[in-house]
Amino acid sequence: MSSYDVIVVGSGPGGYVCAIRCAQLGLKTACVEGRETLGGTCLNVGCIPSKALLHASHSLHEATHNFARMGLKGAAPKVDWQAMLAYKDDVIGQNTKGIEFLFRKNKVDWLKGWASIPAAGQVAIADQVHKAKAVVIATGSDSATIPGVEIDERIVVSSTGALELRKIPGKLLVIGAGVIGLELGSAYNRLGSDVTVIEFLDRIVPGVDGEAAKAFQRILKRQGLRFITGAAVQKVETTKTKAKATYKLRKSGEEAVLEADTVLVATGRRPFTQGLGLDSLGVNVSESGQILTDARYATSVHGIYAIGDCIDGPMLAHKAEDEGMAVAESLAGQAGHVNYGVIPSVIYTHPEVANVGETEESLKDKGRAYKAGKFSFMGNGRAKANFSSDGFVKLLADAETDRILGCHIIGPAAGDLIHEVCVAMEFGAAAEDLARTCHAHPTYSEAVREAALACGDGPIHA
Repeated sequence: MSSYDVIVVGSGPGGYVCAIRCAQLGLKTACVEGRETLGGTCLNVGCIPSKALLHASHSLHEATHNFARMGLKGAAPKVDWQAMLAYKDDVIGQNTKGIEFLFRKNKVDWLKGWASIPAAGQVAIADQVHKAKAVVIATGSDSATIPGVEIDERIVVSSTGALELRKIPGKLLVIGAGVIGLELGSAYNRLGSDVTVIEFLDRIVPGVDGEAAKAFQRILKRQGLRFITGAAVQKVETTKTKAKATYKLRKSGEEAVLEADTVLVATGRRPFTQGLGLDSLGVNVSESGQILTDARYATSVHGIYAIGDCIDGPMLAHKAEDEGMAVAESLAGQAGHVNYGVIPSVIYTHPEVANVGETEESLKDKGRAYKAGKFSFMGNGRAKANFSSDGFVKLLADAETDRILGCHIIGPAAGDLIHEVCVAMEFGAAAEDLARTCHAHPTYSEAVREAALACGDGPIHA
């Protein structure tokens, strides 16, 4: 029986970051992973491979739509789907091997296999039991579905199956207009699929600022995606090669049927904790299956902690990473902390959509006085030169103190631009602080400064 200071169960972004940080802080650490490769859902069948397909499909779009406008003439590229999948797999391999290297470098032991926790301070893998002063559960989440829709990963697929389809579907039906559905839907749209998105709510991307969501939907419609909102999917029936989805409009009760070659179920995710033995341990979980923890990520059982998708909060890789760092520092006697008010969220479509902090809707619900500064990328010289002038930056600040409360960006490199605002919010900056900070020209980031200026006397270039 081997003994450790910390055993982390799961090697996704939360788990492997937690394990490395524990080791850096002098704790003898092991990480359990049942997959053949490290990295969890994110690196193997989630964030990383989807970004590879998004990049490849956007490159195709640029070649077929914008190259000629720049004087780049020649035959349009053709899609070699198998080669594109091989590129995606190579990207996965580089990243997972990178984590193996980091484990070796930091002397983190990889315990291979699927774990259970027979008792506090113990982790069992097959017939071997390992002891630990602390056990951190970082087992992530799994794709969820809805009644009447069974995922077979052949015709009706989760995000995992959507990343390894045998061929590009002629017609793709996406159930759910959240981040996963729109990212993969837009990628296949650029690769030639006829994409329809069905959403239960009356709007897409719930949780995103309302004005930003409406603008985002208009842009995606111009790109060719079709949307049916306010519709509840009743069932999906399949044959050997096709699927038939029946849905009902919530307001009118009218039913309709859509046929597709592939159905992507993107209706959210649920905590993945099966097989750990939480019930027999007495670990408290919520009705939705989330492990309940205190402010220091401790569960109801002494010595067992939990982070990431399997606890409360947004299911984001970087949120899990921050929690992994925080619990590691707490276990090492330091003051681990996560500022949940400054966790950005990004949708990696083109244009990207990024947000942090409050939305206009949340501020109105709280009765908080605020001001909004907005600047369109149409006024940004770099964006015009790069055919990327769709979208805007909207900065929200307190009406009295000018302190930045939130930011919402639709546009080029939005996922990178948002972090300037995150840093500003972390240090309690005012919109004027951003407005008075020199930004290089010509860059996309100037749009952030202009939005900050719009919170005061007004932007320069609008």
